[in-house]
Amino acid sequence: MKDKAQFVPKIEGNEISSFKTTWSAPSNIALVKYWGKKELQIPCNPSVSFTLDQCRTTTSVQFKSRTAHDHASLVVQYDGKPAPSFEPKVKTFIDRIRPYSPYLEDYDLQIDTVNSFPHSSGIASSASAMAALAAAIMDLEKQIYPSLTAEDQIKKCSFLARLGSGSAARSVEGPLVLWGEHTATPDSSDLFGVRWTKAADVFQTYRDTILLVDKGQKEVSSTVGHNLMHNHPFAENRFAQAKAHYQDLLAILENGDMNGFTDLVEREALSLHAMMLTSSPSYILMHPNTIQIIQKVRNFRKTTGLHLTFTLDAGANVHLLYPEHEAEQIGQFIESDLRQYCQDNELISDRVGTGLKKT
Repeated sequence: MKDKAQFVPKIEGNEISSFKTTWSAPSNIALVKYWGKKELQIPCNPSVSFTLDQCRTTTSVQFKSRTAHDHASLVVQYDGKPAPSFEPKVKTFIDRIRPYSPYLEDYDLQIDTVNSFPHSSGIASSASAMAALAAAIMDLEKQIYPSLTAEDQIKKCSFLARLGSGSAARSVEGPLVLWGEHTATPDSSDLFGVRWTKAADVFQTYRDTILLVDKGQKEVSSTVGHNLMHNHPFAENRFAQAKAHYQDLLAILENGDMNGFTDLVEREALSLHAMMLTSSPSYILMHPNTIQIIQKVRNFRKTTGLHLTFTLDAGANVHLLYPEHEAEQIGQFIESDLRQYCQDNELISDRVGTGLKKT
């Protein structure tokens, strides 16, 4: 593991009395899944993800030098309305990152956040939310420490975001991000995500259509799901499988092997759900419509030879991944055969993206 001390400011900074900034961060979809973690969001296996473009959290933070009260105050709003239910998680995050961002003790924070997609429905809303909040905090740090380089700012942003939500480490850059140490990638780290640039051109413009089978809150939170890997009878085999898939997928991406991509990514998705099916307590996260979609995708691929791939997070919704040059025919199939399985016929058309944006 790389040294955490590198993220602690070591010089005297400027005094900033008030600062407001707004950042937009994307969700991401893991291709090799991270499932199971150690203390402080350290993954039990490395992961690889596509960064998305349209599924975003936009967060504005007003930092004001605090006055006489003993503790810095925190107010969280969602789309301009009070969101007290979000405050405990944000407070835990702020407390967790304070050793690395000690200047936060000097500020009251007012946070206003909004998603472009349904939160808590299995589209990694915690990842985009924590990445956007971490980006705002790092923008303040840049004001306090102007010598901070852009590279170090991005790296620390991923490091901080991870402490709020593990997969948030992968929502800072794009289009492909590695997170978790592996001997095949010496620059990889358990502490932050690393942008990976060796993929063939075809994978740099992949589309992702998200079929919203269930727009409600997912049955089991990611935290609970990860904890189910403790003492899971298949945990060690799963971690070994993920490590092997990580190395295999990087070769597939570099070689532009779309058939190999489909095979590995779909097995990864089903392995994740197999862990939930065989945990104690066990969960069935796929819905009947999820199964219908998977079967239709496989039949379509068999009859057309097109490279339509499904993947799943810890929920019922289906991510359909496919190359941009096949988007017209695949899009017609989605409209004619798959949209009907979505709640309220709703889906999200997305594509791979490049990460954070300051707005």
